[in-house]
Amino acid sequence: MMNAFNFDTKAFDTKQFESIFFAPARAYANLAVDYSEKLAHAQLDATKAYTDTGLAQLRSLMSVKDAEGLRSYMEGQQKVAKDLAERLKGDAEKVASLQQDFVQQSQKLTEESVKQAQAASTKATQ
Repeated sequence: MMNAFNFDTKAFDTKQFESIFFAPARAYANLAVDYSEKLAHAQLDATKAYTDTGLAQLRSLMSVKDAEGLRSYMEGQQKVAKDLAERLKGDAEKVASLQQDFVQQSQKLTEESVKQAQAASTKATQ
C-alpha cells in the first residue's frame, strides 16, 4: 500500500535506519540525560552545603554579645573560609570529572556509530 507521498514503507529497511540513526541518537540522548542528572545533583549538593554554611555563620554572628564573642567569631571565619575553599575545589574537580567522563563516553559512542555506519555502507555497496 502506498502512502500520500508514494513511498512504500514495507520496502524500506527500518532495521538499518534504526541501527544507523535512531540507536546512536537514543544512546547519546541517554548519555546526555544521565550527565545532566549527575550535574544537577552535584550542583544541588553544593548549593545546600554553601547555604547551610552561610546560615550557620549568620546564626553564629547573631549570637555575638560582646567583644570576646566577636573575637571568637572572627577567628572562626578563617576556618570557615578554608573549609569553603576546600569544598569549592572539590566541587570544581567533581564537575570537571563529570565533564571529562561525558566527553569520553560521547567520543566512544561517536566512534561506534561511525563504525556501524561504515559497516552498513560497505554491506550496502557490495
